[in-house]
Amino acid sequence: MRKFNVAVVGATGAVGEELFRVLKDYNFPINNLVPLASARSAGSKVEYDGKEITVLELTETCFEENEVDIAFFSAGGSVSEKFAKFAVEAGAVVIDNTSHFRMEPNVPLVVPEVNPEDIANWKETGIIANPNCSTIQMVLALKPLDDLYGIKRVDVSTYQAVSGAGKTGMEELVKQMQAFFAFQLDDAEKNAFAHQIALNVIPQIDVAQPNGFTKEEMKMVKETQKILHKDVQVAATCVRVPVLRSHSESITVTFEDDVDVDVAEIKDALEKFENVEVIDDLENNAYPMPIISTDTDITYCGRIRKDVYAHNVVHFFNVADQVRVGAATNSVRIALKWIELGE
Repeated sequence: MRKFNVAVVGATGAVGEELFRVLKDYNFPINNLVPLASARSAGSKVEYDGKEITVLELTETCFEENEVDIAFFSAGGSVSEKFAKFAVEAGAVVIDNTSHFRMEPNVPLVVPEVNPEDIANWKETGIIANPNCSTIQMVLALKPLDDLYGIKRVDVSTYQAVSGAGKTGMEELVKQMQAFFAFQLDDAEKNAFAHQIALNVIPQIDVAQPNGFTKEEMKMVKETQKILHKDVQVAATCVRVPVLRSHSESITVTFEDDVDVDVAEIKDALEKFENVEVIDDLENNAYPMPIISTDTDITYCGRIRKDVYAHNVVHFFNVADQVRVGAATNSVRIALKWIELGE
């Protein structure tokens, strides 16, 4: 198998660090690994396969100088906006983990288990976009259900871990919990979030939009429609919760009017879908939870039940590690599918 020169932009961030672990776990065919970061982080070390590799400065010429074939971008939208074009010009395919390119009509937005055929469109811009973490785990469950019955509407409430805000989000929760046990919580700093996150939930992620939803919520709407190639109605309420890692979602799906939901059929469709598992035994306290999904590459579904009033509605709970499934792992899966398709 051909091996590739692989760059990771944002090598010292939470997703960058996870990318190195996932690349190793998936035995990615790497010839040369090129960790890239800002001038401030250049010279530091990252670990890959038991070895320490020096982080290089991200520059306009670094992709050409290192003959990069595949460039993973996880350093924020402004970095992708400025530097992705230089990777493309150097002949690399860019797999971008930020929101910057997602809704560009000529940039494929891909979850490989759901819409792998869209990868073929990468040549137009040289870029493949990685969806929002909450969108990824949701569409992984929606796709088999849409194939089964045809989805008309989705209503989702998310319970998003603080790691969705990066290392600073995790550090803030830990520090606030430490302050709580020291009876000093009132004096704890609030930087990553607008409000105290310890022992609290915050029903806002990202900035407000004119329609009363947040930017995060509208990402889930627009991205789901683009990935499924369908104008399905989506309404999201995104909430930050004091969990370190793994997002949870409570999802209600409304199918076409003539559907009479069969829970057994739904469980079977989910269980058979790639990288989705069902944990659903309420009587024995078995259902998806963040502590189950963390550090895995599986999207877990449970609490699957037919609506009490409507024959075409089902409710379920969905959990996945958003640093892996929702970011690093999906990016690596895109790259592996890109290689498999001989793009």
